[in-house]
Amino acid sequence: MKRSILVVDDEMDMRQLLKRSLEPDLDCEVHTAASGEMGLQMLSKQPFDLVLADIRMQTMDGLELLELIKRANPDQTVVMITGYGGIEMAVEAMKSGAYDFITKPFDHDALLIRLEKALERSRLIRENLRLQKVCSDDDLFHGMVGKSDEMQRVFQTIEMVAKTDLTVLITGESGTGKDLTARAVHSLSPRKDGPFVPVNCPTVPEHILESELFGYKKGAFTHAFHNKDGLFQEAHNGTIFLDEIGDITPTIQTKLLRVLQEKEIKPLGDTKSIQVNTRIIASTNQNLEEKMKTGDFREDFFYRLNVLPIAMPALRDRKKDILLIANYLLKKHTAKLKQPDKRLSAELLELYTRRDWTGNIREMENTIVQGILFSSAEEIFPRDIGMKKNDTDDCLVEHAFQELPYKKAKEETLNEFNQNYISHLLTETQGNVTQGARRCGLERQALQQIMRRYGIKADPFRKK
Repeated sequence: MKRSILVVDDEMDMRQLLKRSLEPDLDCEVHTAASGEMGLQMLSKQPFDLVLADIRMQTMDGLELLELIKRANPDQTVVMITGYGGIEMAVEAMKSGAYDFITKPFDHDALLIRLEKALERSRLIRENLRLQKVCSDDDLFHGMVGKSDEMQRVFQTIEMVAKTDLTVLITGESGTGKDLTARAVHSLSPRKDGPFVPVNCPTVPEHILESELFGYKKGAFTHAFHNKDGLFQEAHNGTIFLDEIGDITPTIQTKLLRVLQEKEIKPLGDTKSIQVNTRIIASTNQNLEEKMKTGDFREDFFYRLNVLPIAMPALRDRKKDILLIANYLLKKHTAKLKQPDKRLSAELLELYTRRDWTGNIREMENTIVQGILFSSAEEIFPRDIGMKKNDTDDCLVEHAFQELPYKKAKEETLNEFNQNYISHLLTETQGNVTQGARRCGLERQALQQIMRRYGIKADPFRKK
């Protein structure tokens, strides 16, 4: 189904121009309304992905139309059109819920870029609403969520390796779900009724880790007052999960190599070895091949570990799953924290899909929990978790204007930068130009000159 745009403008030439230019270039259907009243009637009969409305119209102006649209459908994406002299009204429109505003006369290529972003917002909202309806426990794969091709391949690999009794090495960045993957392999294996013993290797000092893994005999060292079974014995007939194995020392690597080769352990202070029937699953967020080159990781130990590898993709490499994961985590933690049902705002969804997520799912989970606790309304906004609209804008030229000629791209970049920067500055100072100039390191006259050049006035930012 084609995307749909409703253009509301009382100038027939403008309506015809937008319809003629947007339909082929955005591959969409453009419907037009000659007044705000007509636009509201059309919105009541069918949904539109985007409403593009002029601010200055007879009878019902754009601001009144925006208010009525948002009252009926808060999620509707609305972009306002204004002349150079209407910047104050445009700022007011943004405060009232408009997604963006475009100044006439507008450059066609720049207009297409802005409208594509607005249409993408609408797509995110639709997709999120769909996921809220369909997201259930049936979408989980042993505690993991993912519809992307990358995660479907991981799930298939888990099911395959679980049928065997061979050693598994799970690799991936922190927060990608390596521990859940290990538990899934165990749960699907013939050992599922046996113990699953996780060991967080980096948190245990070397001299303690050896005794924890292999156990010890009475008198093996000071304070060894009795015999103690090691974790390998606890995991007998089950699975031991060596989490972040890349952090263990070569000494422990040597002892674990013996376990992999001989299927036996020797407790500290004992002269005899003990046979163990334990499957080993290991994980790491490090590049073990690089550690082998430096001598920090034994090559023979690596090849004994890396029999069945599972590589966990980073969240940035499976962006199709972001909304699904976010909704799952939201549902999970609102119940866990005994909070009322909430939903993620369109602004937050947009930031989520564009964010790099260096901490992967764990990082997202932390922001979801913060949002649940800190949001005062039913909707969670970026401000509730300390995010700003430009947190993910790496480079304006790279993202928004790369298709334009250099001079035009530079002009558009400067315009958007100044609009965003000075608007934020005046918002922080509540329209106080002197204080704003002091904050940004400019003379007051220099800041006023920039404001005049870009049509920015301080009045809309002052408290009334």
